[in-house]
Amino acid sequence: MECNIAAGIETRKAAPSDLAQRIIAQTSKGYHGPAILMLEDGTVFYGRACGASGTATGEVCFNTSLEGYFEVLTDPSYAGQIVTMTYPQIGNYGIDPADVQSAYPGSPERGASTPALRGMVVHDMCPTPSNWRSAISLPEYLKHAGIVAIEGVDTRALVRHLRDNGAQKGIISTEVFALAELAQLLEQAPSLVGENLVRTVSCGEPHPYTAADLPANHAFASAPAPEQAHYRVVAYDCGIKRGILEGLVRVGCELTVVPWDTPAEDVLAKHPDGVFLSNGPGDPDAVEETYSQVEKLIGKVPLFGICLGHQMISLACGAEMEKLKFGHRGGNQPVMNLISHRVEITAQNHGFGLVFPSLGALVPELSGGVSEHPADGDLRFWVERGVAPVVENERFGRIRLTHVNLNDGTAEGIQLLDQPAFSVQYHPEAAPGPTDAHYLFTAFTRLMDGDADYLNIDIAKDRLAGWVFATE
Repeated sequence: MECNIAAGIETRKAAPSDLAQRIIAQTSKGYHGPAILMLEDGTVFYGRACGASGTATGEVCFNTSLEGYFEVLTDPSYAGQIVTMTYPQIGNYGIDPADVQSAYPGSPERGASTPALRGMVVHDMCPTPSNWRSAISLPEYLKHAGIVAIEGVDTRALVRHLRDNGAQKGIISTEVFALAELAQLLEQAPSLVGENLVRTVSCGEPHPYTAADLPANHAFASAPAPEQAHYRVVAYDCGIKRGILEGLVRVGCELTVVPWDTPAEDVLAKHPDGVFLSNGPGDPDAVEETYSQVEKLIGKVPLFGICLGHQMISLACGAEMEKLKFGHRGGNQPVMNLISHRVEITAQNHGFGLVFPSLGALVPELSGGVSEHPADGDLRFWVERGVAPVVENERFGRIRLTHVNLNDGTAEGIQLLDQPAFSVQYHPEAAPGPTDAHYLFTAFTRLMDGDADYLNIDIAKDRLAGWVFATE
């Protein structure tokens, strides 16, 4: 149920009678107390509690994935956010702890496996999962983890509101229902813009991650790592997902994971074959301690960045970032690969994006003869022409646009042509999501091998390389 106090309209359902509460309590669903969601613009949604009791504030966003709610829930990139799942029923296949994405040692602020997000919004929460791998139901997990959640919300109306008006601060509560008091609490909550959330999700000390750390529970589906690692890689942990660590290990990398603010000199002293820059939450402009180190690493060692790591490389090159209206979150984002001219269906989770023209002026002879960036900023201009444009960057030479989001024409990937570095805005680890972008892990190994054509990979063939198929 929804109301808008700014318009002076408020409607709410009457509380169930004692008899109705007793009847509901005898069902598999069970009776749960009321909950409320208020947005920064005054829009209010009423529902039922389906997680921990309490009050939580954060930026309200939405994820369009049909599955993978547990991977979303435990993704450190959601720090500071209240996540709305657009699929109508959430929790129907339960939770296997082996799928957790944030269980790494050395995070003093939040512990090893506590979800970083602030809250969850769903239409219908399933309390009785059916799945051979399930060890606990989603609502039970939320209660144990202390995550406030609300169900019974018209998530279609909420998502349309966010698409029309943009992502904004919100507050969920199972204990405060006075709208004026909620509005006051919400006003006092910090904004996502300008806040460094990476420091809250990064590891505290360097630690290894090798083939021995791969979860045995995934062996039935995932191909094993090489018996002998071929590359020594230092991975900056800005909120890294375990699925990404697994993807790197499975292509032959032996990892040393380091905190987000590790000096470049300390990284180079380890003599790595490559450096990986991870995903992470929040405003990239607020993570200066990382991108200032990346600027020192470019040209010294091969670099690969994903999501926030892509933004760190871009900022190190002097680029500008923009806050997207409602971001990209889900496992169904179409991206055009301007190198292979194939469309990749990708998994994404970010609210900020690279302003590609800010990297430099176009090089016409390498950009299909075009000398000016499209006036409206829509990079589908290059998709229509089948051109991967190149700019001249003041710091690091030529930089090529390699990937474009087909939904809104934003930048999704770049390649430094005069330095060994590349990055993408989306996630190749398929946790959750499709496997179209698996080739990016292989591309990183080819870059470390010195292959100048490292991005020229048969995507369709490579995407199958990481999986085990049953044989009779």
